[in-house]
Amino acid sequence: MEKPPTFAVALKYEKDKQDAPVVTAKGARLIADQILKVAGEHDIPLYHDAELVNLLSQVPIGDEIPQELYLAVAEVLAFTYALNGKSLTE
Repeated sequence: MEKPPTFAVALKYEKDKQDAPVVTAKGARLIADQILKVAGEHDIPLYHDAELVNLLSQVPIGDEIPQELYLAVAEVLAFTYALNGKSLTE
């Protein structure tokens, strides 16, 4: 059985409406479990990167990610878009 994460961060990005992804939820243990449960219920792909989660966990909810994390988060977005058969330019 896979060990549940101790922390999770959710991002939202609407390229036509936002300059950068926004942190929409974050939390440890039970909250992390809820974030993952909601993602599963909505078929939202999960990306596991403990170091990136640690950095994103420092961003306040509702704030855009800092410019220093653009490249790392762009890789995550590319991963999720590819899972859905889309490209970042669509």
